[in-house]
Amino acid sequence: MKNKNVLFTFFFLLIGGITFAQNGGWTNLFNGKDLSGWKQLNGEAKYEVVDGVIVGTTVLNTPNSFICTEKNYSDFIFEVELLVEENMNSGIQFRSESKPEYNNGRVHGYQCEVDPSARAWSGGIYDEARRGWLYPLDLNPKAKPALKMGEWNLYRIECIGNSIKTWLNGVACSHVIDDMTHEGFIALQVHGIGNNKEKEGQQIKWRNVRIKTQNLSPSPSEGIYVVNLLTNDLSDAEKEQGFKLLFDGKSTSNFKSANGDSFPGKGWEVNNGILTVVSSGGDASKKGGDIVTKEKFGPFELKFDFNITEGANSGIKYGIGNNGPSIGLEYQILDDDKHPDAKNGVVGNRTLASLYDLIPAEKESRFVNGPGEWNRGRIVVEPDGTVQHWLNGRKVVEYTKGNNIYKALVARSKYKDYENFGMAEETPILFQDHNDTVHFKNIKIRELK
Repeated sequence: MKNKNVLFTFFFLLIGGITFAQNGGWTNLFNGKDLSGWKQLNGEAKYEVVDGVIVGTTVLNTPNSFICTEKNYSDFIFEVELLVEENMNSGIQFRSESKPEYNNGRVHGYQCEVDPSARAWSGGIYDEARRGWLYPLDLNPKAKPALKMGEWNLYRIECIGNSIKTWLNGVACSHVIDDMTHEGFIALQVHGIGNNKEKEGQQIKWRNVRIKTQNLSPSPSEGIYVVNLLTNDLSDAEKEQGFKLLFDGKSTSNFKSANGDSFPGKGWEVNNGILTVVSSGGDASKKGGDIVTKEKFGPFELKFDFNITEGANSGIKYGIGNNGPSIGLEYQILDDDKHPDAKNGVVGNRTLASLYDLIPAEKESRFVNGPGEWNRGRIVVEPDGTVQHWLNGRKVVEYTKGNNIYKALVARSKYKDYENFGMAEETPILFQDHNDTVHFKNIKIRELK
């Protein structure tokens, strides 16, 4: 009898292994009959199974609703097909949590966006009830048309280690590198509609919900923009795209004083991977002054994170030529609410992420994190002279150096008397000491051809 049991067990494992292999290692998370293995959290939207499909229906006056897996998942590849009504917002939570001590159990964590609106950010990555947008699809506009209305859409989410990637109908949408949460449940969202009766009864449907958790291999890089939230880390994908670190969290060897050949001996500090310009408190003897890269750059893309203190003023300058070591185009870094310079200039052209004293940042496009929080900045200078300022994944300024509009803007600015202002073909990158404490990290650059 013992031998028969052994043989039966072996046969069962063999057949199970064949089935697993035939399925490519996938496990179905939805049995097509009921919601076994799932639980509903937060809102009271209606979830039901109809004709082998999960159907979520909006309900008035209830918050965001989530049908969540009872199991947590760490590394995985997840796929689901969904059919969504026009203008109905939704999302797929992953590595998400609900804890009594966090906002009374509100579901929070990574979300892959379902956005059939004109904004078209489907496949972007949002951090629900936590940090907000990590990867708005403005960073990858080629993926915006991927969602097909009136059709079933295939979503794919790959989480392996710190790397998070998404696809929609085979189109690479997002790539985020982050270490905030390594494990959590997966959930299907029905977004709250408040008391909007026009949206009552809207539906989203899901089918073929499956996951793979073993024998995972990272997908090849597809060359899309990478949001790397690890401190001073340069991912393989970023290296492939030509980025290098200007600051590794320890050394200031890539920088020097704007007015000298060595790095300032005061006014700047490196602590815990952060480069900080320290407030001088009005004492000139404590001020370190501006710093610049030792290397000059032609067309470039610069990524940097910054964290301002209350009321602070700083900036990053480029296009620095022969008008002086600190005279150039400036990506403004400012506490708009507390620093008076936000109200100076013309139509807000001295506010956060603006081209200082020339072009205001688009306020409706900005996502702004306040003092004490990190913001992600980006400056792109193309070979054809097109320049962009980005803030937290959204483009807020665009212009062309040297065209008539640019010349007119300079002519009415504080830089009108500087010859060929901002037009240097090669430039160092300057980090400004404006007497206030501001922190920097994740400073990366690549040259554009």
